[in-house]
Amino acid sequence: MAKIYTDKDASLEPLRGKTIAVIGYGIQGRAQALNLRDSGLKVIVGLRKGGNSWNVAASEGFEVYEVGEAVSRADVVMVLIPDMEQPKVWQSQIAPHLREGAVVDFAHGFNIHYGLIKPPKNVDVVMVAPKAPGRAVREEFLAGRGVPALVAVHQNYSGSALKYALAIAKGIGATRAGVIETTFAEETETDLIGEQTVLVGGLMELIKRGFEVLVEMGYQPEVAYFEVLNEAKLIMDLIWQRGIYGMLNGVSDTAKYGGLTVGPKIIDEEVKSKMKAAALRVKSGEFAKEWVEEYARGSPNLKRLMESVKEHPIEKVGAEMRKLLFG
Repeated sequence: MAKIYTDKDASLEPLRGKTIAVIGYGIQGRAQALNLRDSGLKVIVGLRKGGNSWNVAASEGFEVYEVGEAVSRADVVMVLIPDMEQPKVWQSQIAPHLREGAVVDFAHGFNIHYGLIKPPKNVDVVMVAPKAPGRAVREEFLAGRGVPALVAVHQNYSGSALKYALAIAKGIGATRAGVIETTFAEETETDLIGEQTVLVGGLMELIKRGFEVLVEMGYQPEVAYFEVLNEAKLIMDLIWQRGIYGMLNGVSDTAKYGGLTVGPKIIDEEVKSKMKAAALRVKSGEFAKEWVEEYARGSPNLKRLMESVKEHPIEKVGAEMRKLLFG
């Protein structure tokens, strides 16, 4: 059974009087920095000199320093730059300036789990991973709520690493919703497997294939678009709000029967076995190795695949349909 922490289980006291350096001021960095400051904590921002984010962070009232300087001033370092940029920045600008006993926080376990970043033994290494985009992290905080998060401890030099992780989670508002204790391995692997087999890869391909089948059978592309893509959002909203059983009780009996009898014939044991094969590639580190090599080459395959999605007929039709829907 998962261990879940809420506001009553966490305290901001471990962070009182300490300087928190948020490295990166993108969607997550900005949201977490603002939330932590609004929680009464001292936050500075570490950025590349001359980057677009520098002026934004400064205009929002933060002391902004180059990354190495920010790290040298900090008791807590939150690494919130893109995953594939982290190893280079870590090696050149973070690791040389870390204080002994510092707390280093990540929002995703990828680089630690796969050994691309190897922290020194004299620091705490934790993870606070909000399960929502940065915009929602900020908006929910301002509304007096929070988004759920995962917390994990990779290295407990101080003996209080979990307390620090929970304090960060409380500071960004996550303990208002609930925080699940996990490991860097579990967070990383489930995140990648979920993205590949369901959330991005699986869902995207299911929608595209459904569109192709309808159009190839002679149905109008516009009608097909609404059926397999637009309504998918409405169904997912029902599942999010009520669960799968609740969603079924929110659709017609015809939709229930058709979905329950035909769905398992489409997403069958063969599909499940392919999902397991993809999951094993993640677990073994094979996918991470492939992605690191792809990124180092300038992501040629990613660019080619993105272009193919952009040129898919569902995108052409969708652009016109979204104009009707959203202006």
